[in-house]
Amino acid sequence: MKIDFNKNNDGLIPAIIQDAKTKNVLMLGYMNEEAHQKTLETQKVTFFSRSKQRLWTKGETSGNYLELVSIKNDCDEDTLLIHVNPQGPTCHTGTDTCWHEENKQSYGFLTKLEDIIASRIENADTQTSYVASLFAKGINKIAQKVGEEAVELVIEAKDNNDELFLNESADLLFHYLMLLQAKNYKLEDVLEILMQRQR
Repeated sequence: MKIDFNKNNDGLIPAIIQDAKTKNVLMLGYMNEEAHQKTLETQKVTFFSRSKQRLWTKGETSGNYLELVSIKNDCDEDTLLIHVNPQGPTCHTGTDTCWHEENKQSYGFLTKLEDIIASRIENADTQTSYVASLFAKGINKIAQKVGEEAVELVIEAKDNNDELFLNESADLLFHYLMLLQAKNYKLEDVLEILMQRQR
């Protein structure tokens, strides 16, 4: 991997730190060639501190190290993307990220949908909310609904109507997310099992 440390007069290049699992950006630091080499040798991310004018390994005082997973160079060879497994909060203020965000796993719209389902279960009126009314009927009814949607999906899979197939797919996924919450689980719990099987 060729890295152009000489593009700037100070010999420093930006290093974007990203959680290898959640894909959240944790912080931005700067590396010179020596910091890069020490990171590779120790497998703990080391930066060059512009304020202290010295190398510093993240976590050297707090114990919240950034365990190296991989380093990627960008197309201009002057910016690094570093995947890490953080050992505790990343920011010196004690937060997970330097943007004061929680470093939790997100699956985009599916996570938002899980949050909406949870909110409807807690707060919605059973007269106006389909989710609330189905949950009020209990887990057996939710499980039955998942079974019905699965059968409908199989039927549409054997037909040639793509629109119906995709709509039934969406119905099944939606009700499956409801069933997971009825069992006090989230999509993340299922995906964790799939990731373990991949290993």
